[in-house]
Amino acid sequence: MQMKIRTSLTLVAAAALLVACGKKEEPMPVAAAPAPAPAAAPAASAPAAPSNVIKIGHVGPTSGAIAHLGKDNENGARMAVDELNAKGITIGGQKMTIELLPEDDAADPKQGTSVATKLVDAKVAGVIGHLNSGTTIPASQIYSQAGIPQISPSATNPKYTRQGFKTTFRVVADDVHLGSTLGKYAVTTLKGKSIGVIDDRTAYGQGVAEEFKKAVEAAGGKIAGHEFTTDKATDFNAILTTLKGKKVDVVFFGGMDAVAGPMIKQMAQLGIKAKFMGGDGICSSELPKLAGDALKDNMVYCAEAGGVEGEAKAGMEKFKTDFKAKFNADVQVYAPYVYDALNVMVAAMVKADSADPAKYLPELAKTTDYKGVTGTISFDEKGDIKNGALTLMTYKGGKRTELAVIR
Repeated sequence: MQMKIRTSLTLVAAAALLVACGKKEEPMPVAAAPAPAPAAAPAASAPAAPSNVIKIGHVGPTSGAIAHLGKDNENGARMAVDELNAKGITIGGQKMTIELLPEDDAADPKQGTSVATKLVDAKVAGVIGHLNSGTTIPASQIYSQAGIPQISPSATNPKYTRQGFKTTFRVVADDVHLGSTLGKYAVTTLKGKSIGVIDDRTAYGQGVAEEFKKAVEAAGGKIAGHEFTTDKATDFNAILTTLKGKKVDVVFFGGMDAVAGPMIKQMAQLGIKAKFMGGDGICSSELPKLAGDALKDNMVYCAEAGGVEGEAKAGMEKFKTDFKAKFNADVQVYAPYVYDALNVMVAAMVKADSADPAKYLPELAKTTDYKGVTGTISFDEKGDIKNGALTLMTYKGGKRTELAVIR
């Protein structure tokens, strides 16, 4: 038995030695077989677009609680692309086709930067988006580093265009204008004596709430309390009960309609009869569905970052009619601004006679008096729209009703 065991052990040892020698002599096949080569495949799988194709990215939250707003934006982009392709545009003596690359950021900053990198890798000529300030701001750094122009149709936090980037633009007024107008309105028109503020701690919600507070105090009003929630919360009883104890007659919410609707319902359940205010994030055609029977006439006051007056109203009404016919859906809030943003970007390409970002960016920055469905668009040195308008709204009979356009 012992000899057999020793023999077996000798054979095993020899085999082990041969295996060990094999690994030592041929280390490459296992350890260094160029694993990087497959990793490089995605870049190869996205070849450069044909010379007559212009890739334009669009980013918005097409999943999650505010997917209805993200889809609204995406449809605005699709409408612009379809019309431009049908009309035909020529650059460098060649007829061009615009290809829309839509991406979903789910209103999440991390996902926003991920899709921004994806669009840069896809070599887009420009980007329309993002919708939320919280995704727009971090993504803007990625586009800036790549030299890709970005026009946001809805991000209102002032920081977006104050980072020193040459690639950032927006076609709506910012929170300074939005919050200050609403704050003054709460005191001088709604006669608010005890005003409560709630924000969802996002870049948008916090920014517009702070500007609202400043304006209330500047107008001689009193902020009774400032409470906080999140953009994913569903239970607001604790913070609303706190504000009820302070006998608030106006509640301002910095956030989006998906949270505002349930909040209005819970205000009614608690017997809070205060006016409810918010920025463009709550000023959607979806709010009546989200708030249900709790939404009473002249209870909610909001401001949409943009607005048209006089003869321009006919163009906006036509856009809404065409949009409904094309998508079987009413405009929520921002689709017309997306539509204008994409058209402004392409107009700059045509003027520069190039879709190369480095060549058309200077023309985009010089945009002056572009006549869009949302009004006249001109950019200042930061990329902000000049003389941006706001439209004050309320709700009657479950529908948005315009009160005034303010500049």
